[in-house]
Amino acid sequence: MAGTLSLVAGVCISAAAAYIGSLMLSKRMVLVAGPLGHLALPGIALALLYGFDVTLGAFPFVILGIILIWIFEMRTKLPTEALTAVVFAFGVAVAFLFLPLEQAEAALVGDISRVGFWDALTSSLLSLTVIAALRKSYDRMVLISISEDLARVEGVDVRKYNLLYLLLVAVVVSLGVKVVGGLLTAALVAIPSAASRNVSRSLSEYSSLSVVFGVSSCVLGMAVSSFFDVPAGVAIILAGTAIFIVSSVLKK
Repeated sequence: MAGTLSLVAGVCISAAAAYIGSLMLSKRMVLVAGPLGHLALPGIALALLYGFDVTLGAFPFVILGIILIWIFEMRTKLPTEALTAVVFAFGVAVAFLFLPLEQAEAALVGDISRVGFWDALTSSLLSLTVIAALRKSYDRMVLISISEDLARVEGVDVRKYNLLYLLLVAVVVSLGVKVVGGLLTAALVAIPSAASRNVSRSLSEYSSLSVVFGVSSCVLGMAVSSFFDVPAGVAIILAGTAIFIVSSVLKK
């Protein structure tokens, strides 16, 4: 039963991460998921210490990270890469101030194999909500990523959709730490979409294959984790990398 719950939750989270990853890749923002996952580490540490859901612990810190990057980028005009390094260092340093070393692995690489019923149900419902919201607004968000001015001419409320996009990224990153921890979150959104970009021929095929590759990575990774007794998060990323390598070979 526990294995089935973990698989259902992992598949739903991976599908949502891959779906929004296809947008983040188009916006050249996939690496932003990395520092946000790192900034979530203090929240993960608190959740592990006090026994509540890591997603609830991670979410406020991820929101804080998004706001900080947005504010500092406007005020300092520094490149996103520099701000990414600051956010990464801050999140990791604060987390390890009070995170016991014996719980470090769960914080860094995740542990989807131990979710309970309500945890799995909540994660799955949140993931499906993200997918539904993305499906409804995907075309507008793609248009905004191409040209905000053109989107405004077409009557798209750019500020509203940018805010929605950032909130969905925050939810996905917060859910993703449950699967792959705070260290590997960027890979969860980047690898399936990169593999899909290699072989897809249209926008709809690109987004659909991203989800397929994300789900496949989760299923294969959890199977490998169960068989070889390795951390599920690590196995999922390795499975996704294998899919990406195959897609690179098949690319025309």
